[in-house]
Amino acid sequence: MSGIEEFRQHVRPEWIDYNGHLSEAYYVLVFGFATDAVMDQIGLDETYRRDTGCSLYTVEAHVRYLREVAPDSELVVTSRIVGTGAKKLRLCHEMAVDGELVATEEIMALHVDGEQGRTAPFPDAVADRITALAEEPPDYAGRAIG
Repeated sequence: MSGIEEFRQHVRPEWIDYNGHLSEAYYVLVFGFATDAVMDQIGLDETYRRDTGCSLYTVEAHVRYLREVAPDSELVVTSRIVGTGAKKLRLCHEMAVDGELVATEEIMALHVDGEQGRTAPFPDAVADRITALAEEPPDYAGRAIG
């Protein structure tokens, strides 16, 4: 696996707020879609979730809104794995429009067995993919709101 593929999403008209640009909730929605795409790429896809009852649950997120996004924009989300453990995954997403950074999101997610109602270790093959894709976190990761 060479790296995590970009996720692309076109801004829908109903996502535009009363100020004429992308409403804050939809940044988070698109970041959620990007997380789903990462899951697919590391082996936590729909078949895995159906067969095992396990999935990622986001337990913490930090979003930075850096620029307004106009109607009809194409959003490009670059994702990277910046931390991992036996049962956890830390991701950073960067959203851009026309090459300009418009938002970032950092999340902490836990691998949860839905039937047991508790965290569970990643399967070895998934853990190996995660480890192979892990990168250093960007400078904004780990920041607190000030």
